[in-house]
Amino acid sequence: MTDMQHLTAAGNEMSDSFLAAQRQSDKTLAALKADPGRYTMLTGDRPTGRLHLGHYFGTIRERVAMQDLGVNTNIIIADYQVITDRDTTEHIQDNVLNLVLEYLAAGIDPKRTMIFTHSSVPAANQLMLPFLSLVTEAELHRNPTVKSEMEASGHTLTGLLLTYPVHQACDILFCKGNVVPVGKDQLPHIEQTRTIARRFNERYAPKHPVFPEPEAILSDASEIPGLDGRKMSKSYGNSIILGATAEQTAKLIKKSPTDSQRRITFDPIARPQVSALLTTAGLTTGRDPKDIAEEIGDGGAGALKAYVTESVNTYLAPYRERRAEFAKDMDVVRDILHDGNARANAIANETLDQVRDAMGMRY
Repeated sequence: MTDMQHLTAAGNEMSDSFLAAQRQSDKTLAALKADPGRYTMLTGDRPTGRLHLGHYFGTIRERVAMQDLGVNTNIIIADYQVITDRDTTEHIQDNVLNLVLEYLAAGIDPKRTMIFTHSSVPAANQLMLPFLSLVTEAELHRNPTVKSEMEASGHTLTGLLLTYPVHQACDILFCKGNVVPVGKDQLPHIEQTRTIARRFNERYAPKHPVFPEPEAILSDASEIPGLDGRKMSKSYGNSIILGATAEQTAKLIKKSPTDSQRRITFDPIARPQVSALLTTAGLTTGRDPKDIAEEIGDGGAGALKAYVTESVNTYLAPYRERRAEFAKDMDVVRDILHDGNARANAIANETLDQVRDAMGMRY
């Protein structure tokens, strides 16, 4: 078999694997909608800065929908994971509290959704020790997400980054999470978690399994481009920050690059920057970007940017109003986090007791 044939075969295998994952995701989502109370969801963010519009349409909105559907939702603020590829925890407290603000403004209800931080739940982190014994070094090195994150950061591969999927398994399994909303690139993490849960149950609790094998729910949100046509990212400076003022947002959009053609058309391949602005307008108005382009026509970049600015600021106005209201009393925000941490500790302690019982380590 030639190199090209090998590559084609590998590509077909990956495609088949993804299609199988998509079918399973659809099946899980249908069952969840029929009986949401049977499901516990775990998701979260690293507190490395402010959330942007890509986060909102990519994950935050879906979390609110799951919560409102009646799923037992849990959001982890993964503060320990900041140091997988960074040498400082400067600003981390501010970033953590701002994440809580973002969640509240978006519609997360702390009475129905548990919000907590990695570093405040020792028993959950203690699961790392038995879990690490259930995976091989080769399995850790094979995880494609770890490889891509290491390459993107330019950081030396630390032990924490290498074992990141195992730490994520602790996050999911300590609360007996059985569904995890993910993008395509996160599927290997969920498979690693399923493997750890299965191996623990087979080795230590064959008659009375301790952990569920969680299912992935694949997000149907398309990747949202930044204002310059590249991936939306805080590091590129091309993202619309949710908590920014209307004036800051207008300034950012005004200076975003376009091209020399006056007529506005939607063509993500040939005109990525113009199309990125149209995509943003489409998301915040619920309209087809092609229709918006047709409407603006020969109005040029100025008319396009004015439309995008109006659309984004109108869409985010209620969110920003709620955020400002919550920000008036940061003690309440801290209390919400402290309450979530207390609830998470109670769950983690109970799970750790079950793990120790299964392993015969309760003396």
